[in-house]
Amino acid sequence: MTGTDNTAARSASPGAAPLMTHRQILEVLAGLLAALFTALISSTIVSTALPTIIGDLNGSQTQYAWVITTSLLATAASTPIWGKLADLYNKKLLVQSAIVIFVVGSVIAGLSHNVPVLLGARVIQGIGMGGLTALVVAIIGTIIPPRERGRYSGYMGAVMAVAMAGGPVAGGVIADGLGWRWCFFVCVPLAVIALFLLHKTLHIETVRKDDVSIDWLGATLLTAGVSVLLVWVSFAGKAAYYDWISTESALMVGAGVVLLVLTVLVESRAKSPIIPLKIVMERTTALAIISSVAVGVGLFGATTFLGQYFQTARGYSPTEAGLLTIPMVLGMLLGTVGSGQLITKFGKWKSFVVAGAVLQLVGFLMLGTVDHETHMWVIGAMIAVLGLGTGMLMQNVVLAVQNTVSVQDIGAASSVVAFFRTFGGAIGVSVLGSVLATRVSELTATGLATLGIDTHGQGGGNLNLAVLPEPVQEVVRMSYGDATGLIFLVSAAVSVITVVAVVFLPNKPLRTTIDLGPSELDEEYAKV
Repeated sequence: MTGTDNTAARSASPGAAPLMTHRQILEVLAGLLAALFTALISSTIVSTALPTIIGDLNGSQTQYAWVITTSLLATAASTPIWGKLADLYNKKLLVQSAIVIFVVGSVIAGLSHNVPVLLGARVIQGIGMGGLTALVVAIIGTIIPPRERGRYSGYMGAVMAVAMAGGPVAGGVIADGLGWRWCFFVCVPLAVIALFLLHKTLHIETVRKDDVSIDWLGATLLTAGVSVLLVWVSFAGKAAYYDWISTESALMVGAGVVLLVLTVLVESRAKSPIIPLKIVMERTTALAIISSVAVGVGLFGATTFLGQYFQTARGYSPTEAGLLTIPMVLGMLLGTVGSGQLITKFGKWKSFVVAGAVLQLVGFLMLGTVDHETHMWVIGAMIAVLGLGTGMLMQNVVLAVQNTVSVQDIGAASSVVAFFRTFGGAIGVSVLGSVLATRVSELTATGLATLGIDTHGQGGGNLNLAVLPEPVQEVVRMSYGDATGLIFLVSAAVSVITVVAVVFLPNKPLRTTIDLGPSELDEEYAKV
């Protein structure tokens, strides 16, 4: 056993298996990363298959967005609760429970016969994903001391990049080859493998912290407030529901705002808040949260609606649509891995974060020009730039936050950034889906009117194009192609805020010590 292995073993935190060697850590890490990979890829693997899924289930554009949104909401809302449970109960049992919940949700999703059942299954999947996301990080923190943790972080970064960027490619191939239901079923054997690996390799004791409590009220208010606003955005502006300026809109916006204000009041008084306001209000973390919202939009919004553009607007199969996202996959991998290596080599981080924000903005602006006739090689170049920028932002913003907080707050600070990134993704998908649905309805109604068909503003509601006459199909496809640019212009507007936020991030040198000194910690929180 090497000297480093001995250090890892002796420095392990309470509750870890004694004398863990590098090999033993890798064995545990294999199971943890398999579980993390399964959770992450399940959120992107359906994106390319969604046009087929919604068409087969006779769903609408609004339901299309909510297949992604419900899962993200459940993941974000449950992640901090799982984190609190990890301080109360056995982490191995909890992560195994999260895997089982995820498997149940995946099976129900694969067997769904209508969209409401699918949405319910996605909520169950999201709860399981929230547990896997939180517990993998918590267990790694338990078995690997901070001094040794850096050598293993690269594995996690690679798994995250491959899962988040490669999911659409895999989803397209599976949807064409095996059918869309296997986009859910394929996650089951991966989860079972992770469950088996963790059962064999993970052995940690339960170290219950007496001062830990779960802020159920805060979590409920936060989820309810965001959900109400997302429902409002999803249905406002549609003739079948209500106008943007209407009594219904006023009631829903008012209710959402009141719930979020109550969340802040509850969190400021809670013993163990879901969102630690002390950390959120710290300058670096606050700016990182703002920038992470656009990262969520880029990560989830782009992959969700690019697949629909390739298939619905351009007529490509799910497999072809997945392959067409490869430039974004490569860009994201290069941005994540390349910037990480250069930061380690030169010790500078801010220039990469700012460059990533600018590239993401440029990518969205370029994609804002697409229509139903844009050359595919041009779109490939655009999404490569978007992927490169998103990859450079994704992990390095978290690095900036971790560099400014004490070791005892690293987990909370990192999870807060991830929490808001996921909520940003949910909000982004919902808002962009609503904008797209509204614009498609307008363009479709105009196009069908030229054919002498009166739709009363309801064109484009059903995505099962196969049942439509050929001339109507062509109008709907053109409408989707011409409307897609608008959602990327909205994303570009959000990315402007990201650029401003990262420019103002304090350019603090990466520390070489494990923790902040007392004077440094006092100075950081004095800025709040």
